[in-house]
Amino acid sequence: MRVIDHIKDTSKTLFSFELLPPLKGKDIRDVFNNIEPLIEFDPQYINITVHREEVDYKTLESGLIEPKVIRKRPGTIAMAGAIKNKYGIDVVPHIVCGGFSKSETEYALIDLNFLDIHNLLVLRGDPLKSQKYFEQTVGGHAHAIDLIQQINDLNNGKYLDDIKNSTPLSFSYGVAGYPEKHMEAPNMESDIYWLKQKVDAGASYVVTQMFFDNQRYYEFVQMAREAGINVPIIPGITPIRSKRQINVLPQVFHISLPEELARELRKCKDNTEAYELGVEWATAQSKDLIKNNVPIIHYYTMGNSDNIKRICKASF
Repeated sequence: MRVIDHIKDTSKTLFSFELLPPLKGKDIRDVFNNIEPLIEFDPQYINITVHREEVDYKTLESGLIEPKVIRKRPGTIAMAGAIKNKYGIDVVPHIVCGGFSKSETEYALIDLNFLDIHNLLVLRGDPLKSQKYFEQTVGGHAHAIDLIQQINDLNNGKYLDDIKNSTPLSFSYGVAGYPEKHMEAPNMESDIYWLKQKVDAGASYVVTQMFFDNQRYYEFVQMAREAGINVPIIPGITPIRSKRQINVLPQVFHISLPEELARELRKCKDNTEAYELGVEWATAQSKDLIKNNVPIIHYYTMGNSDNIKRICKASF
């Protein structure tokens, strides 16, 4: 079932969450162990992130530096198929521009179609750690809107090789939204403008970057509606897990923490107290969002479902 159909078929707030593919060398059972505690809350779908390549630089005896390309978390497509087969739950693999050529993207989409997986989250993706700004992969796409066009072409039976009598695919997809704007956007108005282009191109829903102040989400939704974006906007939530996140989250994700949350986090003596604060704060966020009839609450598990289980048990 498409994500948008899950939303249309119910009047209550639904539950979904996101998983990381396991690190290379880890077993799929690690993934299942994170899913099992959350099954009781009836997840409507599970998102699966995709991680682009990383470049490791090794200094040779000659003094020259040799780059080595590695993928630390392969297996998004196989993981999606395994989860759907084991649990019968819809899966939403991420499809990104960064690190993939158009041809590699087409192969991935064909594989997903063979697995009867037709939901996607379409993203541009992040730059390499060695890049200050996102750089287009050779033979790939520069922007999410271009990736959307390739998906639309496949949905219309148009492949890269101009195949005659080709079979149209049937993907439905969502895109990302940023309640505090994307870090590269000059302002919220510009960010909303580009979001509308992706929705007008065919995105059936928006899922947001994490936020810790619900008012930011409500204001973002209002701005989107005023701009003519009328698809469901799903809030994305992640709980604080450690004391250092008071600095890490703003730096990495370019988001802000409410002063009340930052003040309480500064008071925490250790990560155990910070973890408990994260559960309490995300629970309060969740209850407020449910009270305001959001379509789905989407949780970023970051590889740990214990806190998400506690939040859901107290909220749903």
